[in-house]
Formats: sequence, C-alpha cells, structure tokens
Amino acid sequence: MEHLIEQAGALWPLLVAGVKALVVLILGWIATGWISTAVRNRINKTPQIDPTLGNFAASMIRWALLAVVLVAVLNIFGIEATSLVAMLGAATLAIGLALQGTLSDLAAGFMLILFRPYKIGQYVDIGGTKGTVKDVNLFVTELATADNVQIIVPNGQAWGSVITNFSHHATRRVDMVFGIDYGDSAETAKAIIIAQANADPRVLQDPEPWVRVTNLGASSVDLTTRVWCKAEDYWELKFALTQSVKEAFDANGISIPYPHSVEIQKAG
Repeated sequence: MEHLIEQAGALWPLLVAGVKALVVLILGWIATGWISTAVRNRINKTPQIDPTLGNFAASMIRWALLAVVLVAVLNIFGIEATSLVAMLGAATLAIGLALQGTLSDLAAGFMLILFRPYKIGQYVDIGGTKGTVKDVNLFVTELATADNVQIIVPNGQAWGSVITNFSHHATRRVDMVFGIDYGDSAETAKAIIIAQANADPRVLQDPEPWVRVTNLGASSVDLTTRVWCKAEDYWELKFALTQSVKEAFDANGISIPYPHSVEIQKAG
C-alpha cells in the first residue's frame, strides 16, 4: 500500500502539470484564433491596405503566437526555453530535410505578399488552374472555380508557375469573330456590328470598337471584332453582344454560314 501511495505521489505533479498544459494549450489556441481574426478584421477595414496583406499578417501572427503557447506548455513540464532552443538547433537539419516542401511554401508565401502578383477577389490562372482568389496565407493560396469548387494551391507551386491575372487591369478587350456568307455585304455587316457595339453602354469608346475582314474561309467571310470594356463586364458583354449581333444579322438579311449537306437527285 505504501508503495502505491509513493507511486501516486510521484505521478501527482506530472498529472497536475498535464492538466495545466492542457488548459494553457486550449486557452492559447482560442486566444491566438481570436487575436489573428481581430488583426485580419482591423487591417481589412483600412481602405489603404490590401485585404491580401491582412489575411497573410493574421496567418503569420497566429503561427507566431502558437509557437509562444508551445514554449509555455513545455515550460510547465520543466523544459526551459534555452533547452528547447538547443534541441531545435540539433534537430534543424533533420526538420529542414523533412519539411523542404513546407519551408519552400513558406518562403514563396512571403514572395507572393511582397510582389503581389494577385490579390483576394481577382480571377487568375496559376499554372493552368483557374479560379477567384479567396485567401493567401503562409503556406497555400485558396481558389474558387466558377462553379464554386475549392482549390488549394501550395504557395511554392504558385510562385514557380506562370500566373495569368485576368483582373489586374481595370479594362479588358473582348475579341469576337463573326462569319457571314460570301453573298452578303461585308460593309453592311461591319456597320451592323459597330452599331450593336455602340448601343451597349458597357462598350468603351476609347479605344473605339474595331471591326475588320480578317479571313476568307472555306464557307464564310470572317469579321474580327474588338471592343473594350471594364474587366468585370467582360463575360456579360461578350454574351450580350453575340446575341444582339445574331439578331441584327437576321433582321437585316445577313446570313451566318453553317455546315450542311445538300441531297442531289439523279435524273431518270
């Protein structure tokens, strides 16, 4: 019995330390989340600061505070910070080799924030993956596709890929090709297209709408059309102009050729 009491007495300090460590860990986790969220909200409410920077700063602060919490937990078990530093120093090489990809993502995250090839809310193509940027943190970039599918791109992969930012500039050019029959007037068709473009308030007049005959195809005369609009109006303008030009062609007797077969009957 005395032996069991001695064992219980020896385990009691360890049990108390474990409870304290668990409490510190839980409270630290909650506190770091609250602080990082508060920092993000504060930065995002400042118009002069890009929201991308707010999300990144919040992520960095959260990880830094979690490291402080971890040190506090280790101190409860009697592991001093100096001993922890020595242990980490000895394990640096092994950790570095094991986490090469993660460290690369971390470094790339800083580069993405420094040069900011894309921001939250912009539509981008990262190495063939397209989507709207939802978040940029220490390790990954989160995209949402047009049909709202989440895509997580490691920052190292993003920084090492070709990045196409469709939302970077305030305006974009809409390129369209309309084919007309060889028997129709190219000048009349060009005038119709210009009229439809000018009738849409989303079409900018500087640069002005442009229509030219660019190809004599196997069954059609191709008219290339170029109009400029605000970046956010790109798709809706393209859809609307396609329909309005088609309807205007129909109303004015302009034919749009399409592949079809003609049955030839033999005499007799």
